[in-house]
This record gives sequence, structure tokens and C-alpha cells, in this order.
Amino acid sequence: MSENKLSFRALQLANEQRTAYGLRYNDFTRYRKHCANRTHRLRSSLKMTHGKGREFKKLPPLSTDNIKDGHLELLLFESERAWAYSQDLVTQSLQPANEDQAGTLRHSATGRFRRAVHWSTQLLSHCQSLYASSRLSAEGLMQITIYTLILNGRFLRYRDNFEDAVIQLSVARHLLDELADRAVTSRDQALATVFADEIGPEIRYCAHELGRERAYDVDAIAAELSEKHRGEIVEGCDTLIQKFRQEGEVTGKGEGRKKLTTLMWEGQPVPVRNPELVDVLLRVQEAEAKITQSREPARAEGVSDKGRKGKPGGHGSKKGVAAYDAILLALSDAEELARKLVEAQQNSGSSSTSAAGTRDIHFVYAYIVYQLLSRRIQRDLLLVSALLTSHRPQASAKPKKEHVDARLYPAVVKLLDTVIQSLAQMRNLSIVDESTDLASAVEARLTFTKARRCSYLAQCYVAVKKYAEALSLIQHATIYLRETRSTLSIFSEDPISSGSPAYYPLTSSDLDALESTITQDGLTIKNEWFAYNGGSIDADNKTYKKPLFFDIALNYVQLDMDRLQERAGKASAPALVPVQAVPAKSRLEEVARPKTPEPQAPARGGLSSLLEGWWGRK
Repeated sequence: MSENKLSFRALQLANEQRTAYGLRYNDFTRYRKHCANRTHRLRSSLKMTHGKGREFKKLPPLSTDNIKDGHLELLLFESERAWAYSQDLVTQSLQPANEDQAGTLRHSATGRFRRAVHWSTQLLSHCQSLYASSRLSAEGLMQITIYTLILNGRFLRYRDNFEDAVIQLSVARHLLDELADRAVTSRDQALATVFADEIGPEIRYCAHELGRERAYDVDAIAAELSEKHRGEIVEGCDTLIQKFRQEGEVTGKGEGRKKLTTLMWEGQPVPVRNPELVDVLLRVQEAEAKITQSREPARAEGVSDKGRKGKPGGHGSKKGVAAYDAILLALSDAEELARKLVEAQQNSGSSSTSAAGTRDIHFVYAYIVYQLLSRRIQRDLLLVSALLTSHRPQASAKPKKEHVDARLYPAVVKLLDTVIQSLAQMRNLSIVDESTDLASAVEARLTFTKARRCSYLAQCYVAVKKYAEALSLIQHATIYLRETRSTLSIFSEDPISSGSPAYYPLTSSDLDALESTITQDGLTIKNEWFAYNGGSIDADNKTYKKPLFFDIALNYVQLDMDRLQERAGKASAPALVPVQAVPAKSRLEEVARPKTPEPQAPARGGLSSLLEGWWGRK
């Protein structure tokens, strides 16, 4: 019998089909058509068709020995098809265009709803027979029992029979709590939580219609009514629960890796109430474990290589960067799924079905986005460290000017731009905005990263001889660094540095190191600018001439040192015995030379000489 044991889980199959085929957006028409197509395919594969044409072929009755998983799935999809059709008809009856036919549509919806209860009851009877013959597990029987109770309770609520409806739904809620508490995997726990959240508002509505004082306390109502009526509603309920616990203890020994660790935020757990979200978060958890394992050998290698010379950690950094691909991919999938869940809740116009005071899907979405941005920042900072380490010059005895690759600083600036973008998105998250210390810590890292970016961007301008722009960026970096110091002085404990993981540690020593680097870079840029074109804004140094040295004037001017010492208030040096020396001739002195005689004009005669004498010419 153990070889023919069936693995049929009604709640899991129903949740997967509803989520994938329209009910995430309350599209009952699409889901009804999908269920119709699925039942046709199952009948064809199981050879349970009623003949062709007008010839009707009666099907043989099902027995416990020849029942397969396909037969149980067929009954489940028949029930789902009828239920979806009834909900579709109810939706149509509420539209203003169908006001004249509202009564007919509601009557048809009641008939479809009754047929869905009939199919689910028939499925439950087959599962009870299979459980009695040990072909079905206790968990499988509990799931189909819960499914039947929920469907029957909703039908009674639809018929305004609130007293019986709240009893059926309360027993189903008790069994769902039992499934969630004893679940082997986190996915099974989330599956039970989803259905419990769905029927919680219905229990509250029925209790309110019955006039209960504490109708809002769903847990107390479910515990009270299930304690009284679970033996009457479910045959052998206590025995079934005991058998389910025993099976869970045996199965849980090999399924520990599928258990999701509790996600914490500011000391409070983050609820994950969706099975699909559990799957992607399990992938995130496995990727984080791989990163932790990869850090241990790298850390041990770094300790062993501490006394060696060379480039430290270059190869290990590249391996560490590649290890972040898996976790970023898993977090991206989780963010996309959480965003779809938020959009589905907004488009459907329904409020959160979780218990009052708990964190809803909007909070979970913000938490996942925060984790994604933090891991992305951590990866980008590791890339920056790997780039700078790979281009770090080796230490030498004589200090000389560093020659780095021209592509280094633009690549670092691009990575820091990505970090700034991630920090800006993180600052706008609701969970960050609600925490004052965390918001200040993110703001401090934002300004610190801007200061680093300005510092490296200034080096890019220095490479193309644009010193004015480089000095302007250095001044901006100084301002950003001053803002970072002011922000860090607000809170006593840094929530990011003390958190797990500390994706962006920031200490006062980091600020001091960056300030020293910025000051040194500013002085170096000024010296290079003055040597290039004398500090002129014009970057062209072809028309620039270096100034003459002022000590050349000593060759032309007699300097009276005694007079200078007297004016400075110092005693003049004792007079030395004058030594007859030939005074050096200054270059400015002129040598006396005889005047050059003027040329004599040639003697002229005749009328021309006479006339020149009259007019005063010689």
C-alpha cells in the first residue's frame, strides 16, 4: 500500500492555480475558463469522457483501489470551477448595467455555489476512504477538510446563515493554525497563513452580524467555537491532529534546510505570509550563506599574507564581487514578486488581510528593497576597493609621481554614482524615513560618498589639465565632508555599522583619512596649476612666460646692509679694516669717449650758396 500512496495537497494546488490564473487580481472569469480547460484535459487523460456525439457513456464508479491523483484533482477543479462561476455571477449582479437581471444572476450564483459544495464534499469522502486505507497522509486529509469547511462556511454566509457559517470557519481556522504551527517547511507555514488571513475578515463579519461584543478578536472567537464544535464538524478531529503531529516529527528531520530563518527589523520579526515569497527568500538565504562561507577562507588568507609584500587581496576581491551575483539575482526576484503583490492589493481595492497591528505586504516590500539596495552598495564598494587595489603602485625608496591608468578614475566615479543613486533610493523608503537614526546614518553615507566622488572626479580633470574645475570639486568635497561630520555627531550609535550585515561601515578615522587626502590633493593641484600656466584660467601655456628671478637685481643695485640692519633694530657688524680694492664696474656705468666730429658739408658756390645764406641755411 505504501507504493500506491497519494501525495495530494488541496490547499497548495488551489493556491498555486488561483495565483497564476487571475485571482491575484480578482479576475474570476479568467480563472473559471482555466478551470474548465483543466477539467477537460484531466477527463481526456483519465479516459473519463462520456462518449462522442449523442451516444452517452456512463462512467464506472470510482473505488478506493483505482483512485489516482488525477481523479482527486478533477474533483477539486470541478469545485473550483463552480465556485469561480458563482463569484463571477455575483460580481455581474452588482453592476448597474445588470440591475434588471440582478435577481436572476444571484439565483444562478447560488446554484453554482451549491454545486461547488457538492463537488468538495464528494472529494472529502474519497479522501477519507483513502486515509482509512493508509493511501493518504494526515496532512492531505487535513487540507481537503479545511478546503471543504471554508467553502461550506462561505456558502452559509452567502445565505445569511451567520451562526453556522462562523462555526465552520472557526474550525477551519483552528486547523489552519495547527498546520502553521507544525509546518515542516516555511512554504507550508506561509500557505496556512494565507488561507487563515483570507477567512479572518469573514469570521469577524459573521460575529458582528451576530452581535458579539468582541467581534474584532478573531483569534478568541475561533478558539472558543472550535473547542466546542470541532468534534461535531470534523470526524475524529483530535485523532487526526495527533497523527499529523507524528508525521511532522518524522518528516521534519530531513527538511531543515527549507526552513526560513526569522527576518528581523529593529528587534521585531518581519512576517512573510506568501508561499511564493518564501521560495525566493529561501534562495536569498542560501546565497547569503555562500557569501559567508567565501569570506572565511579569504579572511584566513589575508591573515596569513599580512607579512608579505605585494598587492594584498586583489584576487580575493574579484572572487568576492562574483559571489554577490547570486544574492542580487534572488533579491531582484523577491522585489519583483513583492511589487506585484502590492500592485495586486492596490488594484483590487482591498485592504490588508493580515491581523491588526502586524506588518503588511507594503512593509515587506520596503524591507526587501532595502536589503537589495544594501547588497548592491556593498558590491559596488567592493568593486571600488578592487579597482584601487589593483592599480596601487608598489612602495619604493625614492618618491616619484604616480602614473595610473587613465580609465581608473572615471570607472571609480561611475561606481560611486551608482552608490549615490542606491543611497538616495534607500533614503526615500518608508522604513528608513520612520527611523530617525537610520535616516541620519544613510544621509551621512550619502554626503561622504559625494565627497569621495568629487575627489576622484577632480583627478579626472587634472588629467586633462583643467585645474580650475578640479579645485572647485575639491572645495565641494570639503563641504560634503563637513556635512558628514555634522550628521554623524547627531546620534551616539550608528545603526548601519552595528547592524548585520554592516554593508557600509563609516568611522571617524575614515573621515580623517579622506580629509587628509583632499587637502593633499588640493595642494598638489595648485602646484601643478602654477607650474603649468601660472594659475591662469586659460589652460593654454604656449603664451605663458615664466617671471624673471628677482635676485638678478642684485647684480645692478648696491645693497646697504648696515642701513637694513639698523632699521631692523639689530646691531650692525663691527667695521672691518678697509682693504683697497678695485671697485667693480657696473654694467650701467658709461665710459667717457671723445665726441665724434660732425661731418662737414661740402662747399658750394654760385647762386645756390648765395640764396642759402639769405634764407639762413648753411
